[in-house]
Amino acid sequence: MHDDVTRSIDDAVAGGVPFVIAGTTSASKTTFLHAAGRRGAVDDDMAEAAASDTVIGVYSVTKAFTTTVALQCVEDGILNLDAPAREYLPAIGELEVLEDLDDDGRMRTRPPVRDITSRMLLMHTSGLAYDMFDPRYAALARARRRSGSTTPLADSLRTPLLHDPGARWTYGTSLDWLGLIVAAVRAQRLDTVVQERICAPCGMTSTSFDLRPDMRARRAVLHRRRLDGTLAPVTVEPPDTPELDMGGQGLFSTVPDVLALLRVWLGDGSAPGGRVLQEATIERAVQGMPGLEVTPLASAAPGVTRDAEFFPGLRTSWATSFLVTDEDVPGGRRAGTLSWAGLANMHYWIDRRSGVAAVWATQLLPFFDPACAAGVAAFERAVYAGR
Repeated sequence: MHDDVTRSIDDAVAGGVPFVIAGTTSASKTTFLHAAGRRGAVDDDMAEAAASDTVIGVYSVTKAFTTTVALQCVEDGILNLDAPAREYLPAIGELEVLEDLDDDGRMRTRPPVRDITSRMLLMHTSGLAYDMFDPRYAALARARRRSGSTTPLADSLRTPLLHDPGARWTYGTSLDWLGLIVAAVRAQRLDTVVQERICAPCGMTSTSFDLRPDMRARRAVLHRRRLDGTLAPVTVEPPDTPELDMGGQGLFSTVPDVLALLRVWLGDGSAPGGRVLQEATIERAVQGMPGLEVTPLASAAPGVTRDAEFFPGLRTSWATSFLVTDEDVPGGRRAGTLSWAGLANMHYWIDRRSGVAAVWATQLLPFFDPACAAGVAAFERAVYAGR
């Protein structure tokens, strides 16, 4: 089985992906790990090979970490998921619903009919969106960039709601706001919370919102696929310390570190260094919300993401910050599997029925790049072959 899994990873690199690092885990240990390709720029003949300890930007895989520390706050009695979120972070209570947007970026808004709650943030029903998936948000983002700012990350969160809180599923910045709430109720930086309450018990050594010197030295180069199919390195360098710890997108990590978090969710919430979540918390969190439709993500920024639809033709739902596959995937994951992905084509799943979780990762834009999508699908088929 491992030979076929390894071959699927090598084939993805041969098919135009700069590198792939992928692995699987049981509830107790990593069961497979392989890296192929080079972590440096494609035009650098001296670029180092990708390795298991290569550091990558995980983008929206950050949401699984923020979800975990938020649920720890619930367990500790300092966060009520159904209380108005403004009770913990007044600024979120200032957001209004967008009713009209002029060509010059001027908005007409109204107060929402109900408060946003932390549960809505976890379920992506707050009304907050992403500019890469909504043309109105994209127009607002362009206006922000023209005006200039010394706090661009904070400014990016001060966006209107696309609908009243609780009305429907809309993928966006909800977990960034939830990260701010966690930081507020803990009275700590979100990175400190993640280090103390996830990284320490799980034995993670290369996960942080900060790009520490030892991590920067192992960081993979992000690439973008041009229209002609060739790859170009993205030359913008992230800062050592971010302006803001963005709970929906800001972490750097490695595949083995992410697998360590997936083990928490695959098993009973425990880790080698202590319990991370109560088993009962996980059992509640993995249940999809009946009737909540997870809609396809139509691209409003083709250079960043292609149109994305997960498992077309199969029933899906949304649990506490995870997509739930409500049917068996032929040749792959079982019904009830949790999953999500990061913008630079990092994908993971947690199949509690089969007892396997997995990560497939590279650093390539746009999201849902066809070569990456094919590589992830081949990897999954190889993992489940014979199961």
